[in-house]
Amino acid sequence: MTDRKRRHFGSVRKRVSKRHGDNWEAAYWHEGQRIVADHHFATKEEANAWLDAKNTEIRAGRWIDPAGRKLKFSEWAELWKTTTVDLRPSTRERDLGYLNRYVLPTFGHQSIGKIDYMAVSKWVAEMLDPGPKPWWDVDNEPDRPRRPLSASTVTKAGQVMGKIMAMAVRAGKISSNPCEGIKLPRIERREMRFLNTAEVDQLARAIDPAFRAVVYLGAFGGLRAGELFGLRRDRVDVLRRRVDICETVVEVAGLLYVGPPKTRAGHRIVPLPQIAVDALVEHIRTHPGDPSDYVFSAPHGGPVRLASWRSRFWNPAVKASGLAHLRSHDLRHTAVALWIAAGASPKEASVRAGHTSVSFTLDRYGHLYPGSEDEVNDRLDAMVAEGRKPAKPLQLVSNPDDSGNDAELDRAQVAPSSQLPVPTEAVVVPLIRGGVSGRWGARTLDLSRVNPIHACLCDDTRRRKTA
Repeated sequence: MTDRKRRHFGSVRKRVSKRHGDNWEAAYWHEGQRIVADHHFATKEEANAWLDAKNTEIRAGRWIDPAGRKLKFSEWAELWKTTTVDLRPSTRERDLGYLNRYVLPTFGHQSIGKIDYMAVSKWVAEMLDPGPKPWWDVDNEPDRPRRPLSASTVTKAGQVMGKIMAMAVRAGKISSNPCEGIKLPRIERREMRFLNTAEVDQLARAIDPAFRAVVYLGAFGGLRAGELFGLRRDRVDVLRRRVDICETVVEVAGLLYVGPPKTRAGHRIVPLPQIAVDALVEHIRTHPGDPSDYVFSAPHGGPVRLASWRSRFWNPAVKASGLAHLRSHDLRHTAVALWIAAGASPKEASVRAGHTSVSFTLDRYGHLYPGSEDEVNDRLDAMVAEGRKPAKPLQLVSNPDDSGNDAELDRAQVAPSSQLPVPTEAVVVPLIRGGVSGRWGARTLDLSRVNPIHACLCDDTRRRKTA
């Protein structure tokens, strides 16, 4: 009787179907649940091979729960929202906006296990090269042409999608991230706007006097908008001409959030020129308050809301001063440009601005630093000109006396080395007759006729040979 091999992992059984014919079902137990293959196999060998593969995945720690792959993307996105506790309120609100407007309309109804690389690639391509159907328009008019999204919007939406799927991989819901390797569009940086000192004064005179110090503090101190309106009076050191940046005020979905600066480098002490200090002193004198109060407050008290301040004070001042399309953040760019023009090093500019690294400062503002391009080019041209000068020929000087009288030549050549002339323009090589054959022989240079040291050595050699 032939012994039948018994499986130690999983089981297979034969199923008889009048419609599909005979097939095999495979199942196994893991973590207290019985898991059945989502498809049937034509042969028993195929079912056993599938069980062996699952057993290998479990032993290697690569096992994926099939129930997790069936989870809807919208349901998983809700779980992902609960994990975004390390983000600033403004960053979290921005990511949720991209998720609701661009990601969920396409993938919300799909299972996370069904989303593959090609689906994500097609989604990115459709946002950049839109078709006729405007799936993100609220009115959803069929005759309305679909507008392409900007490279920045597509990149941010793709990054949010990638973060959600990456968490699904870490949670063991899917085996790989379908967003890996997706080529997102390149974001072209917006050209920065810089003001000169005369334009800064012009803008300061046009804005409401209650916020005149904001212009000088932003244009010479480089503070962000949230840092300007989060600055408290006890953080201003007039005697030392500096301010301590330790908190910001941002508005998200109509709510104000007070917290630390954007990055760790943002918590800094910013030195100020006298013009900014004078503006701050004048503002504090005309608007008294407690040391813990904000330096700049809303017209009716309380912290300033940036959106309302722009529409009520900033935009009218920009229009009145003739500085069209000027953003409040351009004051920060202006400050960095003025620091560089005043001779600040990249490290000093990075610390003043609160950048995370000097490389970021050089990447954004490196073109403003004076370079040595002209000096290098001038030196290269001089090198080329020197190389193109015609070379002077080598001059060979021989003894014009053919009589064999070498006494005068000996007296001229045998001289102290310190008295020998150093050739400057031409190289003088005396040709001394050899003692072999012919009129000039082999033109062997007799060193005893040139250097007295060699003459002594040669004489000593002759004496030894004679003896």
